[in-house]
Amino acid sequence: MNYYNKNNDYYNYVNNTYNQPLYNQSSNNKKILDPYNGFVRGNMFSDLYNGYKLNKPLDITPLNEQADMLTYIDSLCFALIDLNLYLDLYPNDSKIIELFNSYRMEKDEITKEYESKYGPLTLNSDSLNKAPWAWDNMPWPWEGV
Repeated sequence: MNYYNKNNDYYNYVNNTYNQPLYNQSSNNKKILDPYNGFVRGNMFSDLYNGYKLNKPLDITPLNEQADMLTYIDSLCFALIDLNLYLDLYPNDSKIIELFNSYRMEKDEITKEYESKYGPLTLNSDSLNKAPWAWDNMPWPWEGV
C-alpha cells in the first residue's frame, strides 16, 4: 500500500466514511435519461456520463421497422440492467423501482409485438409454444426482411 492510500484510508476511518460510497447516487437529485439516450451513452444517469473523446454519442439509425424495434428492445434491456445495478446499491428507492417496472412491462409488450411480426427472439419466447416450430422459420434479426 502506498502512502496516499494509507493516509486516505486513515482519513476515511477517522471521519466515519470508511464504508460509505464516495458518490451518492440517490435518484432524488439525479436526471435519469430515457432508454434510448441511456443506451447510446452507456449510462442512464446523465451526470455520470463521460463522453471521453466523443462530444456527442453516435446515434443509431435503423434501416427498417424490424431494426427499429430491435434497437428499442435493446435500449429497454440496457435500461433494465443499468437500473438494476443502481437498485442493488439503493434497494429502497421506490421511484427507481417504479421506473424499472414500467420499462420491464414496456419491454415485454414490444417484444411480443416484435415476435408476432418477425418471429422469436429467444428460446424462452412464448411464440415457440405452438406448431410448427418457429425458431428456424423466420429470417434471423440480422438477415432483415
